[in-house]
Amino acid sequence: MHKLMYKELGRTGEKLTAIGLGTWKIPDNSMEGIEAIRAGLENGINHVDTAEMYANERMVGKAVSGYDAFIATKVSPNHFHYDGVISSCKESLSRLKVKQIDLYQLHWPNKRVPIEETMRAMEELVKRGWIRYIGVSNFSVPEMIEAQEAMKREEIVSNQVEYSVFVRDAEDELLSFCEKEHITLTAYSPLARGGLFEDKYKEERSKLENIGSKYGKTIAQVALNYLICHKPVIAIPKAIEKAHVIENLDSMSFAINGAEAELINSIGAATHRKLAGRFANIFLKHTSAWAAAMQKIEERRREKGA
Repeated sequence: MHKLMYKELGRTGEKLTAIGLGTWKIPDNSMEGIEAIRAGLENGINHVDTAEMYANERMVGKAVSGYDAFIATKVSPNHFHYDGVISSCKESLSRLKVKQIDLYQLHWPNKRVPIEETMRAMEELVKRGWIRYIGVSNFSVPEMIEAQEAMKREEIVSNQVEYSVFVRDAEDELLSFCEKEHITLTAYSPLARGGLFEDKYKEERSKLENIGSKYGKTIAQVALNYLICHKPVIAIPKAIEKAHVIENLDSMSFAINGAEAELINSIGAATHRKLAGRFANIFLKHTSAWAAAMQKIEERRREKGA
């Protein structure tokens, strides 16, 4: 029996395990992906995250069929016009084979579309019963405030951003804002996209190993525990092997102390990743290049019949 940690999603009263199941880069036809998701659900994890951009919602739908799973997905920024949001949600419901999506998120900001138009569509989806809760992803604090003020009835319950022991931008302002406003911060790529295991970060990794040895835990488990020890944070690591799913799940079975958290805070590796990510975010948001790129990706996917 695995020890689980639960956290409330925003102010909804919905209790999610602090570790969820990420699915980015798991192919739509992956039987391994289906088995990995089911292994997580069968061992207590209760939520799965996907996106129309990932092109694997059908796989996720198959994996969760017959399970009581909280399903989160995202609408791509090239679909942020009112009719596009409604249409995208309808298609996601069909691919997932569910009657209602638990958490529907805006995948990236899109400056080409008025946020009032997008949020009006999101509220309409709640009204229709197609979705339960509204979230965002890769939004800054000002962008979150703007999106919230654009709504009349609903609340933003979560913001999904990249956050790991190497990529710490969320700690600059977003983390404290989410805690104050009771908004869940969902950490994607919480193991630094594998960077945690690269040889050039031996020194940083040794700090995690030393902490892990005290608890009988791996460096991945320590890195995940560091994130979820912050009150508003849940993490959604991607794993395609059952053993890794269980390893990630067991990062909820202990708690690092304050001194150990401070030691992890001293990790200054991968600064170039952090800076590159920040500049990329600025470029993508303010030129709307991300929305345009997603449009091209989707067009290619449709041409292939995906």
